[in-house]
Amino acid sequence: MKEINGAMAVSDPSSFASPSCCLTRHLHLRCRVDFGAHALRGTAAFTTRAERDALRCLVLDTKDLQVFKVTANGQDAQFAFGEKHSFKGTPLEITLPFEMRRGQEAIIEISFESSPKSSALQWFTPEQTSGKKHPFLFSQCQANHCRAILPCQDTPAVKLTYYAEVSVPKELVALMSASRDGEMPDPEDSSRKIYRFSQNVPIPSYLIALVVGDLESRKIGPRTLVWAEKELVDKSAYEFAETEAMLQTAEDLAGPYVWGQYDLLVLPPSFPYGGMENPCLTFVTPTLLVSVTLVKVNLSFELNEGHTVYLERRIGGRLFGEQFRHFKALGGWRELQNTIKTLGDNSPISKLVPNLNEIDPDVAYSSVPYEKGFALLFYLEQLLGGPDVFIGFLKAYVQQFAYKSIVTDEWKTFLYSYFKDKVDILNKVDWNSWLHAPGMPPVKPTYDMTLTNACVALSQRWIQAKESDLGSFSSADLKGISSHQLIEFLALLLLEAPLPLSHVKRMQQVYDFNAISNSEIRFRWLRLCIQSKWEEAIPLALKMATEQGRMKFTRPLFRDLYNFDKSRDLAVKTFLEHRACMHPVTSMLVGKDLRQDQ
Repeated sequence: MKEINGAMAVSDPSSFASPSCCLTRHLHLRCRVDFGAHALRGTAAFTTRAERDALRCLVLDTKDLQVFKVTANGQDAQFAFGEKHSFKGTPLEITLPFEMRRGQEAIIEISFESSPKSSALQWFTPEQTSGKKHPFLFSQCQANHCRAILPCQDTPAVKLTYYAEVSVPKELVALMSASRDGEMPDPEDSSRKIYRFSQNVPIPSYLIALVVGDLESRKIGPRTLVWAEKELVDKSAYEFAETEAMLQTAEDLAGPYVWGQYDLLVLPPSFPYGGMENPCLTFVTPTLLVSVTLVKVNLSFELNEGHTVYLERRIGGRLFGEQFRHFKALGGWRELQNTIKTLGDNSPISKLVPNLNEIDPDVAYSSVPYEKGFALLFYLEQLLGGPDVFIGFLKAYVQQFAYKSIVTDEWKTFLYSYFKDKVDILNKVDWNSWLHAPGMPPVKPTYDMTLTNACVALSQRWIQAKESDLGSFSSADLKGISSHQLIEFLALLLLEAPLPLSHVKRMQQVYDFNAISNSEIRFRWLRLCIQSKWEEAIPLALKMATEQGRMKFTRPLFRDLYNFDKSRDLAVKTFLEHRACMHPVTSMLVGKDLRQDQ
């Protein structure tokens, strides 16, 4: 392995690019957003550095792209597409008109057009937006979909800066994961305008993001605007008013936020994830409330998600107390139990460091890296001297590896060097099981149970209740129980065998969960109803599965509906009716769940 971007180069099984031969260091993107054709058309010019002598060719990742022309320093370069792969796309093989020596740079410019079926882009008709007047577009490049917008080295091992000029209809606004750098009329078309963007911090390609729509902003902090369709913008500004306080807490814990601007963009409900922490512009869904705003410092490679959750829960602990942090941590452990129950104890993608060779990263996506990664960090925190000691390590780690992609061994080496006086303790950790074994972790951390006990007690009452006990439940059971505890109460019930139908009906009678709009509560409640075979819940579950698109909600709801004989056919029919409006990744994964793969 050789060094890249100051870190080790790893061959990425999900990419065709070979960063050990050459590195794309800067992208100059010029493109036109065509709502009629559902395509992005333009040129991507990469400042490319040879990493070895006598370089004559390079390979970039593409997926469903057309490529019209390639030049190297202005001279025509030959290019050809390799063999198409089921989920990786198609390698673009470029032959240079000259030889490059190691360390030499050249500008490789590619004229391209994306496909209307690009897995990175979702196009909305005006009817699908809140305003109903204008179309809307957003991108989602994680995990490996930037290649479905433009040819690139689509791997986290390569980081680049970028400058972009994007032409859109003049009544719309374009935003990117970069600093806004002004706008001007499009000299080629008076009905359009060009927005300019600049990202001077090197980022992996999956963090390149674009959104175009009838957007407005409100200032909610010294470095934060919240963007949304005008029908949602004031409500969104209110929801996310606490962002600056959270940012300051995050900086206090992990060091300075390096991207300058921290804007939030509230997307249409079909966005497949709860949030996407793009630099300068975090994408959030309407189902995500401020209590879980993901204030993320851009961290590492495989343990990235675990650090994010650890930091998020430390912020929660600062804002709401240490008992709350432990409560959320234990909720995460239950979430992990639930995921592993779905995946299976021996599933290779339940490993913290999975082998993704020939595995589609979208199919592998789950709560495992988040919650198993968090559990390891929480366990280490307890082993090595507590939260104050461990946050010192986290801060040093962020500073040491900022702007780099690293692998787990480098993280572990840094951990050992930071805690060099505690090597004997670290050597007792069962590293192999934590990192490389499937299923639940080998050790369960210790959790403060204060806030959890009420949830456990109430769930146990319901689990053990006989028909004759159902009269003992009343709305008073929920007195003093927070929405976080309600989520945990329902999550505990979902880990058990389904409740008898009579119990679920009684629960609705006394607690009226159907009237609650909090997505996290509603989702778990509806799963509970469907698993207990309550037919009246079928239309409610179908509605929630289709009126928003977060895969965390949509996939389990559709799976439960498919597993209930009374709703299976309707679930498939509803999915097929809504498929065209779904995000391409969501549509593909729900299609697999419902045995409707095309």
